[in-house]
Amino acid sequence: MIEVKHLFKSYDGEFVLNDVSVKFDQGKCNLIIGRSGSGKTVLLKSIAGLIEVDDGEIWYDTQKFSHMEIGTRQKIRKNMGMLFQGAALFDSLTVEENVMFPLDMLTLQSREEKLDRINFCLKRVRVTGSNGLYPAELSGGMKKRVAIARAIALNPRYLLCDEPNSGLDPETGIVIDNLIKELTEEFNMTTIVNSHDMNSVLEIGDNVVFIYQGCKCWEGTRKEVLHTDNEALNNFVFATNLAKQIKRQD
Repeated sequence: MIEVKHLFKSYDGEFVLNDVSVKFDQGKCNLIIGRSGSGKTVLLKSIAGLIEVDDGEIWYDTQKFSHMEIGTRQKIRKNMGMLFQGAALFDSLTVEENVMFPLDMLTLQSREEKLDRINFCLKRVRVTGSNGLYPAELSGGMKKRVAIARAIALNPRYLLCDEPNSGLDPETGIVIDNLIKELTEEFNMTTIVNSHDMNSVLEIGDNVVFIYQGCKCWEGTRKEVLHTDNEALNNFVFATNLAKQIKRQD
């Protein structure tokens, strides 16, 4: 479980996060949605410790992550997997070396132990045999799979995903969504996905948080998101034909 309590973050005197409180449950895909500039990316990066908040608390289970000493934070980061927008693989490293990177940084495992873990992760995301390839040799979907393998290399308790479908066609995006959901349930992780993609919301959104102008404007399930009277959320949701079609069928 990850919980944020009364988060505030401002730039140049303007609030980007304004008193945001929300709990993200373990074993579920928790989606943060909102338009560009709404504050959802700042919220995710704050949770990951990449941005320091002005005020408020961030809790990982029973541990207060916000304002924690760097050395103590490192212990939590070993239990945290990050999937960055655009995959963010190292172009000069092979697939194997990319997935090995967090193992080299944060563990004292032998090379044999690392290779066993790498091969397990690559098999789990269904890119077996790609160890020696470089990112330039991979399709967009394969890059995201390798990035997911790297994110789960440390067997994390928490998985944070920033726009995992960015740059993918809708069909490949659904495959990546379903893979994230499978892994979340299989390893009982607390997964947070930052997205503006309604496909993702309707496919895997166990819990959906809508951020609007820096505030938590709405929270509910993927079924409830289609039947809300929240005007700002409706304007966001039904900007896509997919959501309109699903609501008519429903």
